[in-house]
Amino acid sequence: MSITIINGGTQGLGEAVARRLVEQGATGLVLGGRSVDRGRALASSLSELGTPTLFVHSDITDLDAPRHLVEQCVERFGAPNGVVNVAAATSRATLFTDTPEHFDHHFAVNVKAPYFLIQTAATAMLRAGTRGSIVNVGSTSGHGGATKLTSYSMSKGALTIMTKNLAFGLMQHGIRVNQVNPGWMDTESEHRVQVESDGAPENWLEIAERGSPLGRIVKPWEVANVIAFCLSDESGMMTGNCIDIDRSVLGAGDVTVPTAADSIWTERSDE
Repeated sequence: MSITIINGGTQGLGEAVARRLVEQGATGLVLGGRSVDRGRALASSLSELGTPTLFVHSDITDLDAPRHLVEQCVERFGAPNGVVNVAAATSRATLFTDTPEHFDHHFAVNVKAPYFLIQTAATAMLRAGTRGSIVNVGSTSGHGGATKLTSYSMSKGALTIMTKNLAFGLMQHGIRVNQVNPGWMDTESEHRVQVESDGAPENWLEIAERGSPLGRIVKPWEVANVIAFCLSDESGMMTGNCIDIDRSVLGAGDVTVPTAADSIWTERSDE
């Protein structure tokens, strides 16, 4: 766990993971992300706390990005023994409002990018004779998801299959692969989506948490704690597991039946 690449490590959950790993004594971090100013500032802050941290400007939809991230890690610290795939596309669309471009973007960011980063990082681990741990960040939406998150939910479902398939294929090489599935999470990006895309009021979080079991929605720090555990030797032989962190229990309780208010039919303006 000492040298870890975090794809999408400059804000929200990625930043929380980085800070948790610093607290646990990580010896090197590589943060991949698109925001240069934010990435450099965070890398500098974490380095001052005692963990040398490298920010690598990375647009994960670029197929050269995984190779570049791993090359920079190897050059600075050596082969990684930890990888966390946090970066994700989360924009909304139902069956009737989706487009091929929107669909492809979700699968490029949420499936293709993690897959090829794992391919490149695992290759570096094996060449260096390093055992490792990989954690993908999925979503409880991968079990089915809201009707406004169809492409997103499909991509996170595909990520689950990837996690299990790669865990089986890599375990004989000493590389473990697990997945953590947050539910509704309190992040800056979620605030923007709630207000700008969903039309929610600025105080949506207060309203949501007032009616939530346990009195709140999921926080990045608690997801980061589970990710750090999966990366560490403390998680032992655990591999191929997908852990839900949400306000409820999937499959329990009364069955929810769609009502007329849940209809997704809408006329497309371009038809």
